[in-house]
Amino acid sequence: MKKNEARVKVGIELTENMIYKCDLGQINMADLFIDETRKKRTDRIGPSPTKLLALSVLGCLASCFEFCLQKKGFTLSDLDGRAEVTFARNEKNLWRIKKIDVELLPKIDNPEMRKRVAQCKRLFKHYCIITESLRKGIEIDVNLEY
Repeated sequence: MKKNEARVKVGIELTENMIYKCDLGQINMADLFIDETRKKRTDRIGPSPTKLLALSVLGCLASCFEFCLQKKGFTLSDLDGRAEVTFARNEKNLWRIKKIDVELLPKIDNPEMRKRVAQCKRLFKHYCIITESLRKGIEIDVNLEY
């Protein structure tokens, strides 16, 4: 690994048909499952990989926006957000993610803070590691061993 690189590892384990238990490393939390079946279950229910991707974009952007405000001396008391994924078929007729629309709804009552929001609005998106990486394209190497 190069000096200016960092790594994070995660894992999955098949629990039943297209449902995977996630290994998030040393995070102390209840089990997280990825469920591509879209079946309603009372145990092992979890988001699809697409929803996790949308949540990753949304969470990263919200954190970057909040961090920008904190650097300017303000703390948010409330922020809601939503992400919507649009799918389309590609030239090979395979489904692909075409677009992710993100809406951030910070609660800002302070007039001075409103002025700072305009500055952060121009900057924060460029610091989101997930969004900018997706925009530029991410190298993905796949190794299937059996």
